[in-house]
Amino acid sequence: MSDDYACTARNETPLERADRNFAELLQELRVTQTGVQILFAFLLTLAFSPRFPSLDAVQRGTYVTTLLLAVLAAALFTAPAALHRSLFQQRAKPLIVRVSSRLAAVGLGVLVLTLAGSVLLVVDVTSGRTEGVLAGAGTLVVCVGLWGVLPRLARRPLARVEAALAEEPTGRPAGDVRPAADSRPAGARGGAPRPMRRERCR
Repeated sequence: MSDDYACTARNETPLERADRNFAELLQELRVTQTGVQILFAFLLTLAFSPRFPSLDAVQRGTYVTTLLLAVLAAALFTAPAALHRSLFQQRAKPLIVRVSSRLAAVGLGVLVLTLAGSVLLVVDVTSGRTEGVLAGAGTLVVCVGLWGVLPRLARRPLARVEAALAEEPTGRPAGDVRPAADSRPAGARGGAPRPMRRERCR
């Protein structure tokens, strides 16, 4: 059977699943892109503020690094759209989804550093170097915890449920598509053939 018609747990083909996954990914990217755009605009305006010339070398270095990280994050979050446009109508949607998902994951990592750098710079200028370092480190810990550790903790019970569902009552492994034995008499088996049970897959 062609891969385009293989079933999934949602009774959709791989191409339908790729379309759904890409649409969900774009919804996620819209949220992060908005935050990156606002942060990038804020960083650009800092260079034209009256107090910017009074920044010391460390603060200027923090500003430039954070600004470049914001540019990199914006580029990573918009790359899936460019990738989709380049491979449009070339039956490459599953590949686009895989690559775009990795780009988004890297973009989130860069965004964490951008947020931490922005908080470090602002608190350093307003309150002092020590307070800025503590605030930046706290921002880094919070983002890593919510975006990295929390999903891993939430995935553990799901893994146990998946393992339980993989065991079927018949004792056969999930995905076994052999039809069950027909216990009817030989003379009563006429008519249309019985359809085979659809393969369970994710």
